[in-house]
Amino acid sequence: MNLNAAGIDVGATEHWVAVPEDRDEEPVRRFGAFTADLYVLAEWLRQCQIETVVMESTGVYWIALFEVLEERGFDVKLVDAHDARQVPGRKTDVKDCQWLQELHTYGLLRGAFRPEDQICVLRSYLRQRSMLVAMASRAVQHMQKALEQMNLQLPEVVSDMNGKTGMEIIHAILAGERDPQRLASHRDRRCKHDQATIAKALEGHWRAEHRFALQQALEQYEFLQQQLQACETQIEGCLQTFVTHVEVAPPQPTPARQRRARPRQAPSFDVHGYLHAMTGVDLTQMDGIDALTALKVISEIGLDMTRWPTGKHGASWLGWCPGNKLSGGKRYRMRSKPTANRAASA
Repeated sequence: MNLNAAGIDVGATEHWVAVPEDRDEEPVRRFGAFTADLYVLAEWLRQCQIETVVMESTGVYWIALFEVLEERGFDVKLVDAHDARQVPGRKTDVKDCQWLQELHTYGLLRGAFRPEDQICVLRSYLRQRSMLVAMASRAVQHMQKALEQMNLQLPEVVSDMNGKTGMEIIHAILAGERDPQRLASHRDRRCKHDQATIAKALEGHWRAEHRFALQQALEQYEFLQQQLQACETQIEGCLQTFVTHVEVAPPQPTPARQRRARPRQAPSFDVHGYLHAMTGVDLTQMDGIDALTALKVISEIGLDMTRWPTGKHGASWLGWCPGNKLSGGKRYRMRSKPTANRAASA
């Protein structure tokens, strides 16, 4: 029983809040979504002697309210709308907040998982980095499209178009160079194709509109690389708050195994050293787990594994368990539930 419980139906422009009927003459109130309104909402809950708050929301509208209430000492829970389904035919914002307050009073709602605030900061930076990587990949695709439209078969003779050879050739093209032999002279010695083959692939049909598209795609890619570097600086600064010292050369794990090659999209700093200092173990010893993958998982679930009683609970939260609905002695919904869990994706 949660006798000092309140329910909030969160919206983009307004929040409806319900408290027990004996706490205020107007137990259901509407508040705006501006920051000043959130402070007024928190003060009203304190006057009503509320200790725990449950809210239902979609999107990101709940984050600011959640943080304001949590900073003021309330026990805040975010619940899935599926778990607090309203009775058909009685769907209003007022009914929603009252229904949430009633369910939470009787302890019938479970809060969604949310790691501690320090992990949330790291998670935000890493999600921002993933978005920048995806945007940079699209910029590379736009460069490839512009080259194909000029019949420059650079992606066919260079394995990595945004590598050293590919970028030098693209810069030379935009600088006005048209001679295939001179363009092919930028070939790195590690390229599989010889200079003659690359020169043959660089005999193009030069049109101004395609060169303009290539120029803009290149500028976008280089700008995103700068943004990515700034984001990685913030990530490293955030990781330094978890540990006071990071060994330059982490201790050799036992049993020893050959270290994997550094992935192309890996951060520029030593992720492995920070992970070992944070966890005390070498997570990359697990098959299929590199340093960046381990960091993504930690940023989503944190370092406190006691949030899940067993490994099976953790697998269920990730959405990997089959359905267990039983009715009339028959089992339904054997498939795993659809999930957008980022830790599961990693």
